[in-house]
Amino acid sequence: MSRFFALSAALLAAVAALSSPPGYSQTGYPARSIRMIVPFPPGGINDFAARSVSIKLGEAFGQSVVVDNRPGAGGTIGTELAARSAPDGYTLSVGSVATHAISQSLYKKLPYNVLRDFAPITDILSAPNLVVVHPSLPARSVKGLIALAKSRPGEINYGSAGSGTSTHLSVELFKQMTGVDMVHVPYRGAGPSIVDLLAGQISVIFASMPSALTHAKAGRLRALAVTSGNRSPSVPELPTVAEAGVPGYAFSSWVGIFAPAGTPPAIVTRTHAETLKILRLPETKQRFFNQGVETGGTPPREFSAFVESEIAKFEKVVKFSGARVD
Repeated sequence: MSRFFALSAALLAAVAALSSPPGYSQTGYPARSIRMIVPFPPGGINDFAARSVSIKLGEAFGQSVVVDNRPGAGGTIGTELAARSAPDGYTLSVGSVATHAISQSLYKKLPYNVLRDFAPITDILSAPNLVVVHPSLPARSVKGLIALAKSRPGEINYGSAGSGTSTHLSVELFKQMTGVDMVHVPYRGAGPSIVDLLAGQISVIFASMPSALTHAKAGRLRALAVTSGNRSPSVPELPTVAEAGVPGYAFSSWVGIFAPAGTPPAIVTRTHAETLKILRLPETKQRFFNQGVETGGTPPREFSAFVESEIAKFEKVVKFSGARVD
């Protein structure tokens, strides 16, 4: 009888091993380093989010979490790489309103489907964009920017982190609601666009808070407003775009952690729990406040529902803006 039970236990263990992804076990995960794909270059809000949690997440796991920047095509190259990765817990990625909501209706042929190919884990942060201009531009308010753009149609260039990103569509929505004509200059991420704005190569960006706030506070750029529905606690002196002359305008960004679809629920649950602990740390909250963003931490099921609702929401925004990427 004892031999029978021993054989049964061995058989069950073998079945469990075969049914679990390579490298995963309840007690042995993680057994090696974890890759966190960022589909944009260093310097933007996605990179800031990843690096804000990666080190301490690695400490909690007992293995390093390595940030892997894979920019290109408005974030779709790195996001597709994440979607096609093995669902074994050793590849995570950060996704944003651009890559995991806007992209679903913006691209005619998107190489991934957010609802099918990803397991949402949690949001890391949310933030308005910051309307910033080069100091040489004679616009000191949103109304001033609108008046200047209308007096010089097609002459003012605005940059973005790439076609289809929040820094792109937030301006397109602004253009639609105000009737101004500004020329889009897409970059491969927020960092390069800010560099050119500082150099005066472009005039305007509706930039992510982490990429532009420090420069604005130092006077290297002029901040005019925030794009959210409410004022930001980090820059309460700045009006919202709606307050500053465009009633009804509101646009916010968010960044979260995702795993490939099929990743074991235990890994998703643990990653959320450890990330939530990091986001609740006083130093994390202060760092985020300094950058003008708010911490997240939504549970996986709720975050998944939120992402689904954002896809539906931005389908209307993309249609309204007329933006399209083939």
